[in-house]
Amino acid sequence: MLSLKTDALLKQIKEYFVGYDELLKLLLISLLSEGHLLIEGPAGTGKTLLAKVFASSIGASFSRIQMTPDLLPGDLIGTSYYDIQSGTWKLKLGPIHANIVLVDEINRASPRAQAALLEAMQERQVSIEGKSIQLPRPFLVVATRIPYAGEGSFDLPLGEIDRFSFSMSIEGFDPEVEKEVLRRINSLMEPRPSVVLTADELSEMIAEVRDIYVSERIRNYIVSLVLAVRGCEEVDVKPSTRAPIWMLQGARALAYLKGRDYVTPDDVKEVAPYVIRHRISIRPEYVYDGVTPDDLVRRALEQVEVPKT
Repeated sequence: MLSLKTDALLKQIKEYFVGYDELLKLLLISLLSEGHLLIEGPAGTGKTLLAKVFASSIGASFSRIQMTPDLLPGDLIGTSYYDIQSGTWKLKLGPIHANIVLVDEINRASPRAQAALLEAMQERQVSIEGKSIQLPRPFLVVATRIPYAGEGSFDLPLGEIDRFSFSMSIEGFDPEVEKEVLRRINSLMEPRPSVVLTADELSEMIAEVRDIYVSERIRNYIVSLVLAVRGCEEVDVKPSTRAPIWMLQGARALAYLKGRDYVTPDDVKEVAPYVIRHRISIRPEYVYDGVTPDDLVRRALEQVEVPKT
């Protein structure tokens, strides 16, 4: 029954979001595994529309945060203020208090604002004036990163990027996608998606994903892949323990979407690039030779023995 719901969800979103099917699937994997997603690519590829339609389709609240250098932590999480009329202190919640939060151009925000966001992602709560406030569930952050450095931008340390469960890079614009966008321009300008999944159904799906069976062989395979990447001489900063954790969680969600109650090696292979690529950096001398994180993931997938199931 719930698998039919996910099919209906994907079908509805594709009515409004054209192209980039892998991104759509990764977004759903992020939601079902309770992770967060980092997207790198040019502006104007429909990421805001995707997040809004996705939120509307699951009956979830949505907010968009445009990161700027002058943004303060309180602008994200909220702050307390004194209400003159009532003579009392009141709490004003920030835009982070939503189910689906689109953070646009995260590397334009100062390190302080980035830290406040990533703390909310990690703890799923914020602290305002010493008071802890739980964030709504489900809670999914979809952040975009501009793929170039310049004035008014700040680097994201790998320790912070590591908080993102998955990442994807959009290379550029597809003329065929743009043609289809023009064909659907009227519906895309005023999207009116219906609620396909209720909160209770979504909570049930997330619980079922946690129960997806992962054999000891698959767990060992995941660890072996991460060890293989760590052992590459081209790697400068190695992936942390979060890499195997999210490889397992992502593989569970993918298996669920495929209608299985167990994880296969192919599930692990499919999610591996999205989990590892943003968690490593390449030594400068190899960057000049054109080596990329995806190259190292492919090498690990080729070299590590695939377990028999």
